[in-house]
Amino acid sequence: MEDTFSNLATYGYIGLFLYSLGGGFIALIGAGVLSFMGKMDLSLSIFIAFTANALGDFLLFYMARYQKTMMMDGLRKHRRKLALAHIMMKKNGSWIILIQKFVYGIKTLIPIAIGLTKYDFKKFAILNILSAAAWALIFGIGSYYSGGFLVKMAELVGDKPWIAPLILVVLGGSLWLYMTHATKRRN
Repeated sequence: MEDTFSNLATYGYIGLFLYSLGGGFIALIGAGVLSFMGKMDLSLSIFIAFTANALGDFLLFYMARYQKTMMMDGLRKHRRKLALAHIMMKKNGSWIILIQKFVYGIKTLIPIAIGLTKYDFKKFAILNILSAAAWALIFGIGSYYSGGFLVKMAELVGDKPWIAPLILVVLGGSLWLYMTHATKRRN
């Protein structure tokens, strides 16, 4: 187990950066817990997650704006979710950029949906940076201060491994039900 923590401390920052390009929620929580355990630096972890997360959304925006054909080919299966992102954008305006990082399942679709519109890049950039900073600070600091509890939960799952699939099924099922309901066709 100590070797695992040593490897995570060694390669954790690289993994955090790469994972945060697309989402990073779990990696940032892991980095916060490892920081609590003294294996990683919290402020560096938050900075890396913030930078990668903001950069990832900039890349998605850019690809949607200037590589529409390629993006649309890859998103054929997700047309309803993309339509939901457009609806959320029209309904909530610029606020959706600020809150999208906290809503799992639409985080990557919102920058794409915004990039497909005529939305001003400078406005998107400012809101995206503010949102990425808030996201990184909230989850980084939150997971650091919740580190004791999360370590105890990990030990409980280690002692009773049947709990892990149960938790995953409940969380995955809840997300699936939400996305199915949110993207359901209404007549």
